[in-house]
Amino acid sequence: MTRHDRSLGAEYFEAMFQGDPDPWKLETSLYEAAKFDQSIAALGRRVYDRAFEVGCAGGSLTERLAPHCARLLAIDISETAVARARRRCAALGQVRIERMAFPRAVPSMTPFDLIVLSEVAYYWDGGDLDRAAGAVRNALAPGGDLLLVHYTGETDYPHSGDQAVETLKEAFAGDVEILRAETHDRYRLDLWRRR
Repeated sequence: MTRHDRSLGAEYFEAMFQGDPDPWKLETSLYEAAKFDQSIAALGRRVYDRAFEVGCAGGSLTERLAPHCARLLAIDISETAVARARRRCAALGQVRIERMAFPRAVPSMTPFDLIVLSEVAYYWDGGDLDRAAGAVRNALAPGGDLLLVHYTGETDYPHSGDQAVETLKEAFAGDVEILRAETHDRYRLDLWRRR
């Protein structure tokens, strides 16, 4: 399988969401539900003041994160996905959903004490992974958590899930404490805390 050599852009994701309202079956798959359950369980009982979710898609994980956050900014590169996420999370007053092409664009509402990169980092090429690492480093408060959840199977994305997470780990060097580094069926879950 030939990998894309550039970050996947808005047109790729817009086509996905316009072609299928739930292209990754985030709302219906037992696998996805179990992965979301593990993601939320990894965070424990902590309530985060300011949280930031990159790549919210239709808002399935956003909806689950919301009770653990006083304020949650969720973004996606696809306008169609953003519209769906806004509808799904309309009753959640602490959630704000915006269209943003992270890491080339970054939010002004910082610092965050939780940043979630779930199923997104492997879509970025090397340059954007470096930008993402810098943006997350600048935006994550001391003592803040970074949750990374990524599929580990074969794809044509610029990076595998393992490559993307390991690249980010190298970029953070000794700046984070690794709280969790778990391998599950077809995905990995990593939770880091900013020193």
